[in-house]
Amino acid sequence: NLTNTLSNEDFMARFGREGRFMRDALTAFDHKALTNFFAGIGVETHAPDGYRIFPTSHSSSTIISALETEMQKLGIELICSQRVEELLMQDSQITGVKTASETFYAPNVIVATGGLGYPVLGAEGDGYTLASKLGHKITEIHPAMMPLKTKETWVKNCRADTIAKVELRVDLPKAKKLRANGDLIFTNNGIRGPVVLDFAREITPLIEKYGEVVLLLNLTKGLNEEQISQHLKEKVLHNPHAKMVEHVSTLLPHAISLELCLLAGINPEEMHNKISGASRAKLVQLLAWTPLTVTGHDGFKMAMITRGGIHLKEINPKTMQSKIVSGLYFCGEVVNLDGPCGGYNLQWSFSSGALAGKLYRVPLLGIKIANRSKTEGSAFTYTLNLRSV
Repeated sequence: NLTNTLSNEDFMARFGREGRFMRDALTAFDHKALTNFFAGIGVETHAPDGYRIFPTSHSSSTIISALETEMQKLGIELICSQRVEELLMQDSQITGVKTASETFYAPNVIVATGGLGYPVLGAEGDGYTLASKLGHKITEIHPAMMPLKTKETWVKNCRADTIAKVELRVDLPKAKKLRANGDLIFTNNGIRGPVVLDFAREITPLIEKYGEVVLLLNLTKGLNEEQISQHLKEKVLHNPHAKMVEHVSTLLPHAISLELCLLAGINPEEMHNKISGASRAKLVQLLAWTPLTVTGHDGFKMAMITRGGIHLKEINPKTMQSKIVSGLYFCGEVVNLDGPCGGYNLQWSFSSGALAGKLYRVPLLGIKIANRSKTEGSAFTYTLNLRSV
């Protein structure tokens, strides 16, 4: 999912209060520019749902192959197995990068190292470390966009079920406003799915603070207790001899209906008239808001993105250049911006990368870089273990 079809205003809104930072980057390189770019290097795209944009092949290898081919065509050299250990600076001007075995001199460096997610791909937070050594502030870092683990074990009995249009909210006095909507999938030890992946960025700091977090899930497409009660009454009138689980299954998949009956203290095989009023009321409450206690996650091991990064106040949004070190640029996930599922984070990476790559800045006078190695140029973009975007 490369990007999506939202307008720039709607796109920025999905990133929250920091979203307007990306206005200049999106203006310079929006989703139309991105799809045109890929079309120009042989990658056709489409939006089958009118919203999310994919390569028509629906394969990430198509993107990688096209980018590699274009780099070769342009004569761009990709240097691997050269871990950058230091960003070189002289008089607040970037002068290059240093690895364990070599020094690369250049008046411009773009840091595109990504976050800490999926360390198996090489993510170790080098971009944060290197930037902080030059005076940049790094915000709190948390894993985001990942599955969540729950205390309740009944979820494993529902792991084949995907529920559409689920509403999640946090059952904490100081976090009542935290809500999300979308599709949810039960797993062997918790929950995942688009709504969970998006909401995880809000949950991880709370888990660190409180140890566990109770979520309330509306699994019935927004129906409230009164509407659920009326729905069940109509089903009972229509079929009074049906088992209770059969009535509940008109709202939810059978496995979940079974578990919610048990949670309410109801024998799922019983008929409606055999069940106490208190138990029926409890079932209606559970159908309106099902509690799940989130106890943890797999950290950055399974995190698709990172929440946090280089402080935005220290980056010029019109150029993506550092406000501290001239000639130093940042793009993508290494900065403190992260969005939901749906092509948001990739579009931000491409847009910020395109803007940073223009190397906009006020010309510097009187800067001399002595003892240049044989490797030099007007710009040098380094990668860490192929984590560059």
